[in-house]
Amino acid sequence: MAEQSDAAQLAVELRTVVFRLIKKLRSQSSAHSKISLTERSVLKLLDQHPQLLPTELAAREKVTTQAMSQILRHLTELGYITRQALEADKRKVGISLSAEGRAYLQEVRHEVDEWLVKALQETCSTEELAKVHQVLPALTKLVDAE
Repeated sequence: MAEQSDAAQLAVELRTVVFRLIKKLRSQSSAHSKISLTERSVLKLLDQHPQLLPTELAAREKVTTQAMSQILRHLTELGYITRQALEADKRKVGISLSAEGRAYLQEVRHEVDEWLVKALQETCSTEELAKVHQVLPALTKLVDAE
């Protein structure tokens, strides 16, 4: 029972710290305020996949196709995505990240990384940095867990 209780307490503490870190990281980029969390997530998906259908994006983001249509409309207005009819089926439209969208993601990542490097250097000892480095594989396993 003690192990289960310890794991539950660890889960609560880890969730709290991770959410606070995410919130802090988001606040470090002035570019973040331009778009919603879901819109940022769509851009990140398109950065990983050269082209996706709106229905695929909606399924991956777990939103309705109507909600995805609004998201894609806003991202198109900002110039962050492009739409192109598919060669195999002209009725379907593939969504891709535009050069402007890629530049936006790079800007956000640069701002956040810059802050994180500085924060790590200013707040962590050499030993603490080593511990953070050691725990990264375990955190990656958690992220990849289904």
